[in-house]
This record gives sequence, structure tokens and C-alpha cells, in this order.
Amino acid sequence: MELLDSPAPLRPLHDNPRLPKTDGAQKRLSVERIYQKKTQLEHILLRPDTYIGSVETVTQQMWVFDEDVGLNCRDVTFVPGLYKIFDEILVNAADNKQRDKSMSCIKVTIDPENNTISVWNNGKGIPVVEHKVEKVYVPALIFGQLLTSSNYDDDEKKVTGGRNGYGAKLCNIFSTKFTVETACREYKKLFKQTWTDNMGKAGEMTLKHFDGEDYTCVTFQPDLSKFKMAILDKDIVALMSRRAYDIAGSTKDVKVFLNGKRLPVKGFRSYVDLYLKDKVDETGNALKVIHEEVNSRWEVCLTLSEKGFQQVSFVNSIATTKGGRHVDYVADQIVTKLIDVVKKKNKNGVGVKPFQVKNHMWIFVNSLIENPTFDSQTKENMTLQAKSFGSTCKLSEKFIKGAVGCGIVESILNWVKFKAQTQLNKKCSAVKHTKIKGVPKLDDANDAGSKNSIDCTLILTEGDSAKTLAVSGLGVVGRDKYGVFPLRGKMLNVREASHKQIMENAEINNIIKIVGLQYKKNYEDRESLKSLRYGKIMIMTDQ
Repeated sequence: MELLDSPAPLRPLHDNPRLPKTDGAQKRLSVERIYQKKTQLEHILLRPDTYIGSVETVTQQMWVFDEDVGLNCRDVTFVPGLYKIFDEILVNAADNKQRDKSMSCIKVTIDPENNTISVWNNGKGIPVVEHKVEKVYVPALIFGQLLTSSNYDDDEKKVTGGRNGYGAKLCNIFSTKFTVETACREYKKLFKQTWTDNMGKAGEMTLKHFDGEDYTCVTFQPDLSKFKMAILDKDIVALMSRRAYDIAGSTKDVKVFLNGKRLPVKGFRSYVDLYLKDKVDETGNALKVIHEEVNSRWEVCLTLSEKGFQQVSFVNSIATTKGGRHVDYVADQIVTKLIDVVKKKNKNGVGVKPFQVKNHMWIFVNSLIENPTFDSQTKENMTLQAKSFGSTCKLSEKFIKGAVGCGIVESILNWVKFKAQTQLNKKCSAVKHTKIKGVPKLDDANDAGSKNSIDCTLILTEGDSAKTLAVSGLGVVGRDKYGVFPLRGKMLNVREASHKQIMENAEINNIIKIVGLQYKKNYEDRESLKSLRYGKIMIMTDQ
């Protein structure tokens, strides 16, 4: 047997070969590439969808304001992130109304040619004073440093749109140039500062003596490259313009100007009319609008919808385009009342469910809610529980009475009739069959459903024993022209029956199937009778 070669003796530790330095450097570089620490500013720019929504182009149906046609709903191609940074500045301006009731004006300027947007509002300005802890002037702090806000105290109940401390800073970060100018009469100072390069560079702050009326103006140039855009196009301008109209309608006692022109909106009811211009109901009449200012925090309008459930709603001037619990809170009250009315008027018809009533409603809700919560930073869906709203919205009997009479109930009843007819039509085949299946105890005539079907007679008997007698008679007259079907028990009186009873009654549905009846069809002439499987019916009753 041959012995294997002996293994080489172990080398001293210092003699073991070492890995080349370059390999270690490559390994460390790989780890450093995988695990990176970013500043929050860098993170926002790298992952914008977390903060402002998508920076990719999307196309969806939205309400916009076009100069030539006014407010209209159409397909819009836009970048949600760009829309959102504009909205943050606009909502900030509207928020000031809640802080200072004397505020009376907002001016929005959109200049696509120079890629410049500005939002100006009067009312109490931002305190132009140095923050004692941060050692920086307050306007510079709240517009130029992340996670600074006046909205962090959740114990303080506020009805403003800002909440998470990002707001205006996000607009600054996604702009090539961002300027804040605010005048504060209390401190007799006018503050102005400009940031550039996505808030990366802060310009020199200027302070001037000031003794006029307070105001704040934010002017910015969006960094269009971040949104893969070259210009502020027609669609995004139309969307931003609609938001100016939103603010005019949802912010009480505030005049709103867009590009130097005052918007012709005087309150929420006036704003709702912009949506309903030229809209008519099933009879061709203008839509009736039921309106109620429930209290200082809730205002509701209701009208008929022919496109399923529609809603236009606001929480603290934020456009909640996807609705939320504030909309459900109001809509559910209306649905509960309307469904009771529908049931009384539709005793024998198709059963109506709450969501089916809701599908005939177009609701407008303007609300002020304390410390609202949303499912995302884009704030399209309000998620706060109703018990935490800080107020209630109990619709009056007058409003409910108006809701009953505005055409919604009639529309639901018409839909109920249509649905009943559709269901009955499904039970009634439009095709004449020579053979039918699924009808137990039917002795079908040989010519039923053929070209000679008009000469066929269906004999309806009372029970199986009577059927036996009738079948024995067929031995004399033959089975070509005669069919027999036994009825069980007392026949349903369809004139008194509900739609559900008719749909679920086996005897009625079997007769419809055997004869080949079609719902709503008139069989007064011979030609129409030819479409049936039987031309005659004989009732063979007990003596």
C-alpha cells in the first residue's frame, strides 16, 4: 500500500501570505457604496416621492381651470410633486386667515415664460425677530431650515393646513431660486432673503425699517429638471389656476387675485356654481343645489350626480381630492335619510343599498378640522376619526327635505326600475329555442320553438295528478302540438308581488322560460306571437 505525501509543516504566523491592500480597499469601497449616510436635504432630493409625491408624469382626470372654457374636468398630464410644492405655499397663505381674521387678500401670480410663481397675502406677517434658541431670524428658520414649524404642539388645537414642518421648505428645496419677503408691523421690520441651488445656498438676509401693513410674499422658480420638464406647460398652469379658485371658495371673506385679476368667487356657494354651469338633470332642467352653512366650521352643498358618487372637498383649505372621513361623515347622514324615503316609495321594487344611493350624489364639503391627519404628505385623503374633528356637522331637517326634492330620489327610483327591467330581461331569452333544459316535469310539445310553434298549446295543470290525466289525453291528440306543465300550489299574483318575489318564484320563471316571453314586449298581433315557443295556453283546473 502506497503512503500519501506528508503535508507541509505549518508556517509561523508572520510567514502567512497577506491579502493585497487593493483587495481590502475594494471591499471597503463596496460596503461604503451599499451603506451611505445622507443629510436630510440630500435624502429629500434623492427620494422626493416620500415627501412631495411622484416626480414622474402622470395622466388622470382632474378638475382644472382653462382660460377659454373655465372650470372643467378633463385628462391632465402633470407631475404631482410640482403641483404639491406650489400647493404648500398656497395653503400656507390661506392658513394665515385662521391666525389673523383681518386678513383679506391673497394674490397668486403664475408666469410660465419666466418660470416664476409668487403667492402674496396680507394679514399678520411672520415675526421678524431673532429666535433666542436657534440664533437665527424666524423667517429664515421656518423657510430655510428643515423640520421647523409652528404646528408641532399637538395639544394646541389648530385648524390650519400645515402639520409636519416640511411644507414651504420642500418648495425651497425643489426650486432653483426661492425668495421670502415678509413685513412685520409689530417689530417694524421688513425681512427679505433668497435661497438658490435647491436650498443649498442661502443669500444675504436684508432687514429694513418698516411701518406699513403686514404682508408675506413667497416667490420661487421651480427646478423643472427635477420634474423632467422644460417649461410650466398648459396643464400644470390650469391645475394651479384651479387651486387659486379653490382658495377663493374655501377661505371665507378673502379676495383672491390670479395674475392681477380678482376671481369672481364670493363664498363657497358661488364656488360650487362653477362646477354646475350648464349641467342639467334627466328632464333637461338645471341641477338643483341644496346648500347649508351648518356652523363656522362646516359648509355643505349637494346636488344630483349622473356619473356615480362625486365629491369636492376641503380640509383647512387643502383640496382632499380623494375625500376622506370628513366626506363620509357628511355623506352618510344624507344617505341614511334618503334610503328611508326610497324604501317607502319603492316597496315592491329592487332592494336599494346605501352605496347605490350614494352613487347618485354629488357632494361639496368645506371644513375646518382640528389637527387633521392624512395618509400621505400629499394630503389627498383625510384620515382623522370623526370623534376628533373638534366640531360636529349635523345637517338640518330643511337641508334633508331639500335633498329629497332635488332630483336624487327620482334618479334612484328610475335606476331601480331600470335594474328591475334588466334583471327580468335576463330571465327572458330573446332567442326562440326548440329545446329547453332545467324545467322539471315539463312535457314539451315536439313543435315548440319551431316554425310551427304558433300552433302549439301549453296545458297548465293543477299538480301532478292533473298532469297525468292531461298526458293520457295526448295519446289521442298527439304530442306535436301540445305540451304539459304541472303547477304547484297557488300561483303568485304578480300584480301584488314585489320584484324580489317575482325574481325568486320558480313557477313564474318556468312559465316565462317555457313560453319564451320577453319582458315589456307586446304580443297583440300574430307576428309577435310567432316569436314565442307556444301560441296558446290552456289552463286545466280541478273540478
